[in-house]
Amino acid sequence: MIKKVGFSLLGLIFLLFAYFQWNDLDSLKWIIYYVLISLLAFLTVLDRNKLLYIYMMLAVTVVWMVFLTPAAMDWVSDGMPSIVESMKASSPYIELVREFLGLGISLLALIILLFVEKKDKNFGNLTGYEKV
Repeated sequence: MIKKVGFSLLGLIFLLFAYFQWNDLDSLKWIIYYVLISLLAFLTVLDRNKLLYIYMMLAVTVVWMVFLTPAAMDWVSDGMPSIVESMKASSPYIELVREFLGLGISLLALIILLFVEKKDKNFGNLTGYEKV
């Protein structure tokens, strides 16, 4: 029961993330991305097998983060000035750092989904080993 409530809340949070992207210039890719993570959370509530999709989203997230890492490093080297004082990005890296941090939150959620999926899969097998 707690698992279902927790992952339902996670799914709703990512739907809210998607909703708040409507006014962004690159909104479509973020809306799709956050909705897909939300769907994975809701599929966890329904106990659907989604391991392949979690791995695919993890790969997309990590690759995307690699491309945004230089901007995050610039932000750190500038002393990590506030990125939330204004919604308008005053420095070139502010929007990219916000995106990097959003991907970091998503990565954490995907890792949690992965561990739960693997735990559930191994729990069904009394030996703890997957059948080949």
